[in-house]
Amino acid sequence: MAVNRRSALGLMGAVPLAAGGWLRTTGTASADGPAGRELRPGGEFDRFIAQQAAEDRFSGTVLLANRGRTVLSRSYGIADKERSIRNRPGTVFALGSISKVFVGVAVAQLAEAGKIAYDGKLGAYLDGFPAEVADRVTVHQMLTHTSGMGDYHQENPEYPHLQDTWTSADQVMDGTMALIRKNGLHSTPGTAYLYSNSAFVVLGAIVAKVSGLSYYDYVRRHIFGKAGMTASDFYTRPQGLNDRRIARPYTTTSSGQREDVAGERDFLGLPDGGAFATAADLMRFTAALNGHRLLGRAYTELITTPKVPLGTLPPKGDKPAKTAFAGYGPDSTLVNGQRILGHNGGSQGVDTAWYTYPYSGWTTVILCNYDGQTSAPIASLLEKLILAQH
Repeated sequence: MAVNRRSALGLMGAVPLAAGGWLRTTGTASADGPAGRELRPGGEFDRFIAQQAAEDRFSGTVLLANRGRTVLSRSYGIADKERSIRNRPGTVFALGSISKVFVGVAVAQLAEAGKIAYDGKLGAYLDGFPAEVADRVTVHQMLTHTSGMGDYHQENPEYPHLQDTWTSADQVMDGTMALIRKNGLHSTPGTAYLYSNSAFVVLGAIVAKVSGLSYYDYVRRHIFGKAGMTASDFYTRPQGLNDRRIARPYTTTSSGQREDVAGERDFLGLPDGGAFATAADLMRFTAALNGHRLLGRAYTELITTPKVPLGTLPPKGDKPAKTAFAGYGPDSTLVNGQRILGHNGGSQGVDTAWYTYPYSGWTTVILCNYDGQTSAPIASLLEKLILAQH
């Protein structure tokens, strides 16, 4: 299978955050060892993020936990510069593509209930697609970005104008799906990896169709509610502008200035990237998934294990080799004998990462309301220190 190298490298460069550990194994790493101490308050990692924030290179929240116990929680920068509201542990951030993990869980819940099949064809659930899409693309392929579908942002030049006219959840989903239905495939399903936002919107529409709920209500009830994620939601643009808990997104202009683009957001985000959460809520999500409160053991294992190999980056300098895999929502990287599971996200004023290290029990959350990969140096050091313990 051919792989879009840029996409594969992006997955491998994602920085992990760890949690209580699926399939708990006999790892020895903890927050109490020599390397673990560098992740605790006052350690190398804590000092580094403080310096990044002092230089205005980071604005957001970082939360680390080991085997369910909080090790470090830090918030820096401004959530709303106009109203002088600082980022706090309870600040709500746009998640970007971390939202795709919730799609994966929703599909797995419905598969567990016998309402969706991973080998089921798209046309078995939704109508209106060309035969080349409806009769060939499977749920598995959409989840693993091997469906051949592309990105509705790039394929439909009318999208920016239309999205400005939508003022309800139904208009957002129905309008976007109408555009996606017109688009063809970039490759034969199952033969190439191409990161596809369109596929995850379609998966959200399938969840809505088979559950009888809107995608948004399904996730609120069956994921956010069950996990105790009390601050998480799909907030509308007006809510983002007015709710003092929600961080405003600050994009980096060509002159290096930070510009508030909250007013440019879609009326409502889509399944591929529209969820909001606090760092603590993502820890609750991890605990709920680990604790089989969202899925039974078999389906938890199904969505938290690698599915499609994407390629290997050779070692370079002090950086070890990495092998990336697409999954059913969460993606995986194998490095230094460990597996890193999770997802990152990025768009205007959004730079996020949620990852877990199943073998050593670490979970890490980075939520930032700056863009331009401002979290990358933080994530890189975090990964290095966690892997050094194993």
